[in-house]
Amino acid sequence: MGGFDAVYRASIEDPERFWAEAARGIDWDQPPTVVSQGNRWFPDGRLNTCHNALDRHVAAGRGDQAALIYDSPVTGTERTYTYAELLEQVRRAAGMLRGLGVEAGDTVVVYMPMVPEAVIAMLACARIGAVHSVVFGGFAANELAVRIDHAKPKVVLSASCGIEPTRVVPYKPLLDAALAQATHQPGHCVILQRDQAPADLVQGRDLDWAATLAQADPADCVSVAATDPLYILYTSGTTGLPKGVVRDNGGHAVALHWSMSNVYGAAPGEVYWAASDVGWVVGHSYIVYGPLLAGCTTVLYEGKPVGTPDPGAFWRVVAIHGVRTLFTAPTAIRAIKKEDPSGAFTGKWDLSGLRYLFLAGERLDPDTYHWACDLLGIPVIDHWWQTETGWPIAANCVGIEPLPIKPGSPTKPVPGYDVRILDPDGNLCPAGVEGAVTLRLPLPPGTLPTLYRDDERFAEAYLSRFPGHYLTGDGGYLDADGYLYVMGRIDDVINVAGHRLSTGAMEEVIASHPDVAECAVIGVADELKGQLPVGFVVLKAGADRDPAEIERELTALIRDRIGPVAAFRRAVVVGKLPKTRSGKILRGTMRDIAAGRPYTTPSTIEDPAALDEITRSL
Repeated sequence: MGGFDAVYRASIEDPERFWAEAARGIDWDQPPTVVSQGNRWFPDGRLNTCHNALDRHVAAGRGDQAALIYDSPVTGTERTYTYAELLEQVRRAAGMLRGLGVEAGDTVVVYMPMVPEAVIAMLACARIGAVHSVVFGGFAANELAVRIDHAKPKVVLSASCGIEPTRVVPYKPLLDAALAQATHQPGHCVILQRDQAPADLVQGRDLDWAATLAQADPADCVSVAATDPLYILYTSGTTGLPKGVVRDNGGHAVALHWSMSNVYGAAPGEVYWAASDVGWVVGHSYIVYGPLLAGCTTVLYEGKPVGTPDPGAFWRVVAIHGVRTLFTAPTAIRAIKKEDPSGAFTGKWDLSGLRYLFLAGERLDPDTYHWACDLLGIPVIDHWWQTETGWPIAANCVGIEPLPIKPGSPTKPVPGYDVRILDPDGNLCPAGVEGAVTLRLPLPPGTLPTLYRDDERFAEAYLSRFPGHYLTGDGGYLDADGYLYVMGRIDDVINVAGHRLSTGAMEEVIASHPDVAECAVIGVADELKGQLPVGFVVLKAGADRDPAEIERELTALIRDRIGPVAAFRRAVVVGKLPKTRSGKILRGTMRDIAAGRPYTTPSTIEDPAALDEITRSL
């Protein structure tokens, strides 16, 4: 294959040849004769993603290999599905969907906790050519309603509850409330009943998962065009309106299959664990599709890094299941470090089989990097990507050639990604000079071809700022060795424990409080979660309220409307917000103050004293 630099150059200089070769790792019903057409990959090819994830491995004689390990400390459950067993479950679930009228091209919303049925649901949709849209189970009813109205699912697949370390979270009341708000009504909701909190079913609409599955006839794979959508995954937008990232079938399968061996160094039959949630892009790419496309064993973990039952939770899973590659967020490692700073809990488990720890989701601070390196004695690899790209933009590609690690950098751009740092005028920035991190078009396979039902917004949000380039929304720089440094978001989407959340959406919720006149929400650095939202609120005249009481009410409001995932706990009552004379709130300056960065008071500011109040409150 050659060294990393040679592989990278080949991907940039002759992408058609490079990706045509990678496409040979996938089974095609109709092999593509055209590699790319604009931002569409393998446009005349046909395939089925579920076949590539399951059927072909069984046909190759590996049906007895473990495909999915379900490990649930919150329920005390462990179960292993072989490839043959998982295939049988998926065939039947696909037949269940077909029996409910779901056909190729229809959408299905999946609102489920971390249970095997969530993985089965996704693969079942892929099997019959339906488009799944997984909504994270921690999202509140109105967030779910917005997604239901946009995706217009024929069926919703859900569960009676999710389980947290200290409580049971009933999902069915949230689903019922969402459907009460939504304009679109699905034909059916299929509910997985869990013993911890069985749900009441609505007659005529709701069906019991187990009973309906038992009556279903198994379904075969449906061949789809490579450019047909596999799934929609909604991510926060700066306007508060979710963006439906579309993932196609062909490019997605090729890119993820390629990434498993080349980026992560994972081989068929090895145990690969992405400690994430199926509701996020990491769960889609590296719990469900990537490992199964590559013939690995994937781990589905229903638990936390700490508290289920202790800071050794991850190390237990690694040891007893023989995990070779672990992928999680820096937040998880920081949580473990906080509870077990000496790393004593690692001594209870045999971690000799663990080869790599990959981290992504937010910036990996050097302190956490060094702590994990010293603790585990293995390469700790920071890498960077987005919901939109679906797989890494920058990483240390250990399957090609491990490169020297520079703490604070996710190493170099991955083959296929032509990363450019541009100044405001669109000129290339010299090495070491910070600018907008962009990707020169065309984007590689597996990245988003558009936004669901919104081509115009796709072009406006990602392609309009720098023609010929995709705008990542992050700022950063390339050093003299070609290593990328990503310094943070350049818009108002903040990153809370690896979850991208819109501060604009939070402002809309806060502004709905009867005593709030106006507000601004910014992200501030947090040692554990990377960033946390802080709200600054101006109360209406006459609203003589205790600031602590206002803070409690706003925290509850955000939790109800957006969900606990926002981790909103701090609201500061101020006399006025810093604004320009034209009325624009100086959020960028507020972020600089919060980060301790030097700033210049804008000449257009209406009242400099407002900035002083922000400084004192932080």
